[in-house]
Amino acid sequence: MLPLDKDGVPYDEGSEKASSVEDYKVTCIQFIKDICNDYLAWVDYYKLPPSEDKKRRDRIHAIVERTNEWLAKVATTIKGVDIVMNDGIQKMAENTAGYPFQIGVFVNNTSGYTLAKPGIIDINVKAVGREGSKVKIGWHQKDKRFLQSSTSPVSIDESNIPEQDSEMLDLHLNMDAQKCHPRDIISFTVVVAETREGQEYERRGLTTIIHIV
Repeated sequence: MLPLDKDGVPYDEGSEKASSVEDYKVTCIQFIKDICNDYLAWVDYYKLPPSEDKKRRDRIHAIVERTNEWLAKVATTIKGVDIVMNDGIQKMAENTAGYPFQIGVFVNNTSGYTLAKPGIIDINVKAVGREGSKVKIGWHQKDKRFLQSSTSPVSIDESNIPEQDSEMLDLHLNMDAQKCHPRDIISFTVVVAETREGQEYERRGLTTIIHIV
């Protein structure tokens, strides 16, 4: 195991990256273009109906375009570049798997790639289960509800998350981004579980990135 530097990057990797943010951006932009082919290959493997196949491919291509635009124009630090790149990879994985039930995460009425000011950020999570199913906020890991990474410290208040499932979810979460500054970047993943008779039946994550302005 390599020792980690202050950004949580192994020393040799960090020094390689840190030669220039611009050079690192170019590397990551190419990486996003390359890795999308792996996700498109998974879509091939699933042998989906034509309309669903096209939807997933279109979304993966759109993620490549938007992620690389953010890498080029929004990220200003090595850590910021990493967050944008990993956000894009997470989104590609999610859209490769597809969404069997309706789910949306909105910041200032925008989804996926969003803007907010420093302070308390309102996150609106909406979901509807398929017929006969209910939905609730799930857990990313056993002891961690949300996956999140950011260039300044942030936290999501979990105190008002209902434990019971319901036919429709329309929940407002507060993200504390008071320590953020313009140009900061936050990426977070909300997991929604679909349940039947109280048992989790399906789960999906939806990843959102925020540019603090």
